[in-house]
Amino acid sequence: MTKIAVLASHNGSGYDALFKAQILGDLDIQIVLVISNNTNAKVLEKARLNNIDTAVINSKNSLHVDEDIEALLKKFDADYVFLSGYMKKISQKLTTTFKIINSHPSLLPLHGGSGMYGSFVHEAVVKSKDKYSGVSIHFVDADFDSGKIILQKKLELDKDETALSLESKIKKLEKLAIIEAFKICLK
Repeated sequence: MTKIAVLASHNGSGYDALFKAQILGDLDIQIVLVISNNTNAKVLEKARLNNIDTAVINSKNSLHVDEDIEALLKKFDADYVFLSGYMKKISQKLTTTFKIINSHPSLLPLHGGSGMYGSFVHEAVVKSKDKYSGVSIHFVDADFDSGKIILQKKLELDKDETALSLESKIKKLEKLAIIEAFKICLK
């Protein structure tokens, strides 16, 4: 069984997809830890309700955030780390020590990089009049959204697409893409 740690800053919809796949047996995984930088992140409560260990690590409670995250990931023997809307840059030390996977709501390299997350991405896609958008599941390296892509799933935008309607479609597609990407990685 593959041990997964999740880093999330808010709701953790990627956590939801992985936990469902764990429960249904779609993936031979166990989510062993959820870490957030946000004490009010809803993902923490979801994890606690599912008897998964949680931690809050941020600059308010730690002088060495990356080192504390690394220590916990090692303590829980995480095989993979999944970023589920984690809004902090991952240090190069962590990216070279662990297999870290991220889900990005566009077809990278389009609409990636610093400041490109959530609704900002969907607004940029609509503003650019892109014909397609989608989800990129990729390994994390030292730079934003530049790691090796595991898979991409795309969809065609409607003529009257808005950032809000696109976000809703992408969230559904993302859940499928996350599971598919882990199936590829765990082969």
